[in-house]
Amino acid sequence: MARSASLTYHTGFSCTLLLLSFSLFSLSSCKEHADAASSRPKGAEPTLVDVLVARPRPIKNEIEANGSVVANEYVELHPEISGRIVYLNVPEGAQVSKGTVIARINDADLQATLEKSKAQLDLYKKTEERERKLLDINGINEADYDLAVSNVNSTRADIDYTQAQLDKTIIRAPFDGTVGLRQVSPGAYVTPANIIATVQQLDKTKVDFTIPEQYSADVRKGSLVNVQLDARTNTRRQGLIVATEPQINLSSRNLKVRALLQDGVAHPGAFVKVFINAGVDKRAIMVPTNCIIPEDRNNQVILVKGGKARVVNVTTGVREASNIEITNGVNAGDTVIVTGVLFARPDAPVTIRNVVKTDDETTPPTTVNAAANAK
Repeated sequence: MARSASLTYHTGFSCTLLLLSFSLFSLSSCKEHADAASSRPKGAEPTLVDVLVARPRPIKNEIEANGSVVANEYVELHPEISGRIVYLNVPEGAQVSKGTVIARINDADLQATLEKSKAQLDLYKKTEERERKLLDINGINEADYDLAVSNVNSTRADIDYTQAQLDKTIIRAPFDGTVGLRQVSPGAYVTPANIIATVQQLDKTKVDFTIPEQYSADVRKGSLVNVQLDARTNTRRQGLIVATEPQINLSSRNLKVRALLQDGVAHPGAFVKVFINAGVDKRAIMVPTNCIIPEDRNNQVILVKGGKARVVNVTTGVREASNIEITNGVNAGDTVIVTGVLFARPDAPVTIRNVVKTDDETTPPTTVNAAANAK
């Protein structure tokens, strides 16, 4: 009986182990089949994209450029010689006339040198007169007389040099203008590297700005531009182009232009926006910049044709803050992919999720931003 019970126990235990092993094997097989199914490529599923229907819209042919206000005349007053300031006249923020004395440098040593040279000149003149009389009666040779004349001329040159140094001890206003803030104090020792003050002529102000080289034909001497002095009020003033830099900057490929502000008051150094009329307004197809796929030689966009993605090469034109002009490659009515560009594959099916609305004819024309188009 004991032997029979033992056999029955072992037989049941073995059956239990077999059932458990079969269950584990079945679960493992089902998991492998599920993983294989989940990792199977889904190439047949179309890509969801948002599109834009291309249509021409008006672009105001007005170039916008960034510029800075420049004083009509500006100078930093430096002493020409080193020394201690004994006189200082810097009326901060006030008008001064041309020739007004701004500062004086201690000139005691130069004055003493000048007096010494004058005394020597008197002596050399008397000597030259005596030796000239002796030369007339052959009392001395001509070489002695030439030495006396040389002493007179040399001393006169020393006096002229000392006088020039004395003139450098006086700093004067070079033109009528407004004095800036004082940079030194009376009694200070200054060198030519020190700035005493600045003088600026503010009755006329100029505006310097740069434009890309492709717009160089749109700026001409004597033409008018609009200058926005204050972005808060959006007020524009007229400026007259007086000159352009003969050479285009080699690093930025920009052309520097200078205009004379006709009316309005601005502080030198202030930031302004300059608007240049580049001719007749035009209509162009504009697409968001994120549509463009840059390549080594060409720019590309993806169109939707027949429910599939089609990659086409395009030529771009002017650039705005968020849009760019397409001059070739996209026609009016074409459907351009604007989102999902990275997931769309050539000749692969796509599903249009949303059609992005564009500006209609009532939207005010946009302005070409020259800074955005700068190279």
